Amino acid sequence: MIAANAEPQTPFLPYTTAVLADGREVLIRPMHPGDAEAERAFIIGLSPQARRYRFQEQFSAPSDALVAQMVDIDHANDEAFAALATIDGSERIVGVSRYAVGSVPEECEIAVTVLDAWQGQGLGTALMRTLIDAARQRGIRRMVSLDFAENREMAHLAHHLGFTTAPDPDDRTQVLHRLAL
Repeated sequence: MIAANAEPQTPFLPYTTAVLADGREVLIRPMHPGDAEAERAFIIGLSPQARRYRFQEQFSAPSDALVAQMVDIDHANDEAFAALATIDGSERIVGVSRYAVGSVPEECEIAVTVLDAWQGQGLGTALMRTLIDAARQRGIRRMVSLDFAENREMAHLAHHLGFTTAPDPDDRTQVLHRLAL
């Protein structure tokens, strides 16, 4: 890992290379505002099901406001990591993990999304491990993910990483995955 500390007050922001099960390599690094067009292309490139699982709604293209929100990261109360791969000679986002701290300072809500063609190779695991390390470093004690109960990929990833899963008491179509850090 290469540290990217801009100043002593800045939290440790890792850059790392992950080799996936099929041998492809990705660079995992913090998201930044300059990623707006790559993030837009990533969201558009998601299958309708993956987009619905990530945003819990369906749309064909993200609004400018949504893209701005996705890349405007303060790296303290919220964090996002992009997995980048070179495809046809250009660097593209193929996966993203993120957290946001809400009203409880030691708890964050998480999300991880991987393009369909990159799933099943360990990319979601690599992105989540990077996110978990960053959250621990910032003193976060719990991670929570609210997902559709039908999302088997997230259920598998959550179980693999040690999350506990319980039905959402307010919505039987959803589950809560929790991880104590």
